[in-house]
Amino acid sequence: MPVVESEQTTGMYGWRLDTLLDAAPTADVRAAIQEFLTRVYDDLRNPGSAAKDRALDFAATDVFQAAITATEAIATGKALDTIIVEKSPFSRMNSDCWDVKLRFFDPEDGLRPRSVFRFTIDVSDTMPVTLRDIRTWSEAR
Repeated sequence: MPVVESEQTTGMYGWRLDTLLDAAPTADVRAAIQEFLTRVYDDLRNPGSAAKDRALDFAATDVFQAAITATEAIATGKALDTIIVEKSPFSRMNSDCWDVKLRFFDPEDGLRPRSVFRFTIDVSDTMPVTLRDIRTWSEAR
């Protein structure tokens, strides 16, 4: 089993799921956020040794912090559909940037557009960083 030893604790922190869930406006949204986070954490398991995996892992923690952004999709009845990681065309010098796209769909209305949230993450350093703001848009099914 891999062991993580870090001399640098910058960017390492703890959070409480209950704090995020308590901020949900309704019980239905609370349940949907909990389901969303459970799915993200279950689907994102990986050894974290490849750059693509590190981008995905960092996005998972960023998703937790930015769950209020995803709450918009969740509050309108959408659920997480796919998580895609691809090399980003947006980068800076000496970087290793990846786009992580979260796509949400409406399980009750297949004709409704998907909501997409994109995180651009640079994993070239010990502590990954999100570049730019989280982007969101709708796309046809």
